[in-house]
Amino acid sequence: MPIDHDDAPASSTDLNRLQSPRATLRGSPRTPREAAEFAPGAPGMLPTWASSAKDVVGTALGPSRLWFTIGYGIVNEVYYPRVDLPQIRDLGFIVGDGEGFWVEVKRLGTHRVQTPDPGIPAAEIVHTHERFRIRQRIAPDPKRDVLLIELTLEGDETLFPYALLAPHLGGTGHGNTATVYAERGHTVLAAEQGPFGLALAAVDENQVDAWGMASAGYVGSSDGWQDFKRNGCMSWSYRQAGPGNVALMGQLPRRVTLALAFGGSKEAAATLAISALVQDFAAVWDDHVSRWRNWHAGLDIDGRIPESLREPVRLSAMVLRTHQDKTFPGAMVASLSIPWGNSRDDIGGYHLVWPRDLVESALALVALGAFDEARDVLRYLIATQLPDGRWYQNQWLGGSPSWTGVQLDEVAWPVLLASALAERDALGDIKVVDMVRGALGFLIRTGPSSDQDRWEEISGINAFTLATCISALVAGAEFLDEPLAEIARAVADDWNASIEDWTAATGTPLAARFGAESYYVRCAPARVLEDRGALADRIPMKNRGPDAEIVAFDQVSTGFLQLVRFGLRRPDHKVVLDTLKVVDGTIKVDTPSGPVWYRYNGDGYGEREGGLPYLGDGIGRPWPLLTGERGHYALVAGADPLPYLEAMRRMAGRGGLFPEQVWDREALPAAFLYPGKPTGAAMPLVWAHAEFVKLATGLAGRVPVDQSSAVARRYGGKPVVPRHRHWSRRAMIRRLPSGCALRLVLEEPTVVRWTVDDWRQSGEIETRAIGLGLELAELPADQLPAGVVLRFTLRSGRSGAQDGRDYALTIG
Repeated sequence: MPIDHDDAPASSTDLNRLQSPRATLRGSPRTPREAAEFAPGAPGMLPTWASSAKDVVGTALGPSRLWFTIGYGIVNEVYYPRVDLPQIRDLGFIVGDGEGFWVEVKRLGTHRVQTPDPGIPAAEIVHTHERFRIRQRIAPDPKRDVLLIELTLEGDETLFPYALLAPHLGGTGHGNTATVYAERGHTVLAAEQGPFGLALAAVDENQVDAWGMASAGYVGSSDGWQDFKRNGCMSWSYRQAGPGNVALMGQLPRRVTLALAFGGSKEAAATLAISALVQDFAAVWDDHVSRWRNWHAGLDIDGRIPESLREPVRLSAMVLRTHQDKTFPGAMVASLSIPWGNSRDDIGGYHLVWPRDLVESALALVALGAFDEARDVLRYLIATQLPDGRWYQNQWLGGSPSWTGVQLDEVAWPVLLASALAERDALGDIKVVDMVRGALGFLIRTGPSSDQDRWEEISGINAFTLATCISALVAGAEFLDEPLAEIARAVADDWNASIEDWTAATGTPLAARFGAESYYVRCAPARVLEDRGALADRIPMKNRGPDAEIVAFDQVSTGFLQLVRFGLRRPDHKVVLDTLKVVDGTIKVDTPSGPVWYRYNGDGYGEREGGLPYLGDGIGRPWPLLTGERGHYALVAGADPLPYLEAMRRMAGRGGLFPEQVWDREALPAAFLYPGKPTGAAMPLVWAHAEFVKLATGLAGRVPVDQSSAVARRYGGKPVVPRHRHWSRRAMIRRLPSGCALRLVLEEPTVVRWTVDDWRQSGEIETRAIGLGLELAELPADQLPAGVVLRFTLRSGRSGAQDGRDYALTIG
């Protein structure tokens, strides 16, 4: 572990009770220089996680409840018993001669990673040095909660490997205990915290216990890495350490198989580890590989995808499948990585379920023909829908909330998943009507303004959220009976026709700069429903400090492309073309890997100056998934999407995994940052892999695979003239086109009193319940001439109480 500490461990009496006869292996002192029951240096340094730069992520297709990651050529976080719970920081190796020479293999920078086939999460990793070659083969046991490593050291025979294990049980490096103990004829390196235990066992070629000298210690003071740093060899042997940030080390022979197991105690984990070792590693490897090959064989890839893209598509399919949980089938986390993990102990929000990321990924599974997995996602979403029809902003696997913001696109996406499955006759026996009713009711009651956009940051009205919600209203109407279906479509028509009124800026300095007439802003304040002047309001810039702001019409993003992708606007729509000019001139970056875009101008989510890790504020970096979204625009526009797919491939890490962000400045080798290559943000980002899959699978039909056919039929790239405008307490519109009827959408029985002559005469109408948790009143505004001001008041139909306001709309 790369941790330095200036304080040497306290001396102790010589005690080496647990050393096996193999402690006399050449390359290790016969008697430890320091041996004791308890390691010094409690509680250890502040813990961190491993780097987010992963080469491989994987799991077994079997009863095993274990997920593993590999980065810098060693095992990093291993997750158990759920996909959201990392239990170790890393398991790496030192090679040394016991006389002062030693090397930590992950720092060599020479490793090569191979998998049996593209998309098979079993790894052969080779590190080379002028004095040795060390090979690992890594695969999970499909039948047990065990990760197996077959290790071979070749070259200078004075050298031996040493394993370094950093437990982070329960998802933290704090409060762990570590011990070296004997279990049924085996030396076991073990750790416990709360309800979790782990065990690392090892056997040689004859399945005989393989550990030589072994030790437990505190990170930064008495751990094995510090031992080598200070003494040039393994000279400490402590039996116990903890509670604290602990680490384990043990010497191994040159050919060995290790089993890292997890259970409810160290004894339970040791039983699993030892039982996994009483079998041939090659047989476990073959079983694991065979299960994955069979899964891939059931996907719809070879006949639809160009040969040059099949390998990355298979890899992406594996990433999607790997991120699904086994306790909660259908739940998927955003990434099996911890952004900037080597600078923090917090596991962050990427081990949560985000309804948007989940459905984006499920739609990629649908595109691949992985309908079983996609149906599990839909079942999970139905099970976790809230009584008011929405979903939490994000949640733990079991459905309890983490962040509780409201994002309307996350309410719309599950409806689109149900629609996509139904269009392919793949819905099976899932009953979706109640889910759809609840979700659409929430959209109508609370839209079109969203408390948060898709980047979790800002309230208002934005084109991406509108496109998703409008599509869900139209697609979801297919599941509903009248009059609910008509209401959903009418609201969709109303919102679709209003997109430019609400979100397009005209005559601004930004427009003049790029020769544009109008362009879609990133997010319009909700007040724009009443006054277009709201586009001049100042809005916050997240991750840039508490006082950072920007004028709404000065900020743009790529979210408007969803209008084209979902069939609401043609690719040659004037505002779309103008916005492309503004966006490409503002947030596009041409890297050695290809073109890529920032989320929006002024983004602060990314490394700080000099490549320092993001710690709550920073500088936004470009996202490869946005290159995929631009490829979808090219697909609809009749251009070639392949350059965007190839650019995404070049932005991948060395193992082919897609990162969340890529570096956009000059190279910083000391920070491992290179233009067009991954930053310290999440890698892999499941959403990015889903975007690649959807674009690649859409090539054959030249239509986005996540576009609803119902939406395409209704709009064909342009809005229809709405017959109704919809007023609600969340959408208090102030103007009404001539010839358009007015519907008041309310949440309780209400008496509406209205007038067109400033209350000299008035009428009353009572709302009627229409389902979806809605009450509706329709005023005959379509019969009023332009210039008339329609006023109304609202009185509760239950209590009789007036709300005390006089509302007004101008006709025309």
